[in-house]
Amino acid sequence: MISLSEVQASNAQIAKIFPPGLVAVFVGATNGIGEAALKEFALSARSPRAYFIGRSEEAAGRIKTECRQLNPEGEFIFIKADISLIRNVDLVTREIQSKEKSINLLFLSCGTLRSGKDTTEGLHTILAAAYYARTRFILNLLPELKCATHLRRVVTVLAGTHEGAIDETDFQVRKMSMLKGRGQTVSMTDFALETLAEKAPEVSFVHDYPGVVKTGITREVSSPIARVLFRVVSVIGPLVYIPIRESGERHLFFATSAVYPPRAGDAVGVKIVGGEVVRGTDGVVGSGVYSVGEKGEAAGKGAVKVLDGLRGMGMKEKVWGHTLGEFGRIVGSRGSRLRFQLSC
Repeated sequence: MISLSEVQASNAQIAKIFPPGLVAVFVGATNGIGEAALKEFALSARSPRAYFIGRSEEAAGRIKTECRQLNPEGEFIFIKADISLIRNVDLVTREIQSKEKSINLLFLSCGTLRSGKDTTEGLHTILAAAYYARTRFILNLLPELKCATHLRRVVTVLAGTHEGAIDETDFQVRKMSMLKGRGQTVSMTDFALETLAEKAPEVSFVHDYPGVVKTGITREVSSPIARVLFRVVSVIGPLVYIPIRESGERHLFFATSAVYPPRAGDAVGVKIVGGEVVRGTDGVVGSGVYSVGEKGEAAGKGAVKVLDGLRGMGMKEKVWGHTLGEFGRIVGSRGSRLRFQLSC
């Protein structure tokens, strides 16, 4: 467990450790955790350039103003898009790639709790944002991440440490309960990150569970059972909520700390006194892909055992094959190609 004081001490070193001009992409940052993390990045980095993607232009205008107040030397660029559609993800990433040769940080917190309906591209809405769009963003921007110096990291905010079984007949969690669906999505996310880390060992990947944080996502709950559960949470929430500012600070730590290094290369992040490198999803310390809890602790032995069992069933390869198959179905042959630049 990493204390808040350790988190704050690490974040205070960002301006000293990293050079000016860090480039970051925040997907789903016009509300909640993404917005909080973006503001902490604006506050802590020197002359950063941050792209943030969301659906609300009104919220974006406010956030851009607040970020400029936090860091007048920073540049904050909003891109409006519904990223539940893979074709829109491709448009957004091409726009960013037209302006940037390298990206230091990709932060993914987009999501919805709407279930039971598909997008126009035939993906279950709740998985479209939580898994497919996020994986597509990483896949598309991996070359730019590989070309960065000083920091190369992906952070995806979902439910790390809550890994569960995978039903290969229902990858899109259309037929299972919310709890089982969460466990499956977490394991699928881990396997996608592990596959991408094999292609880019210089990049580190953090998949975290943020804890109970009050955000606007519950507005989109569609399931009657889920609505009841969230009403209960709204009553007890004030007793257990993690303050949004603390969540932003912790997520900036996940994005910049040396305790989550890549499996290869020298872009490791901020070192803190006594900070030990975390165990990866494969159970190996420092292996480049990390499933972590709200206080930054690695997934326990139970979660690692679940993943090991799924790997033994060939599920990692099946998940990736399914993912590329969906991309190919939606956008054609380019959906399954990974673009690597010959030089940075």
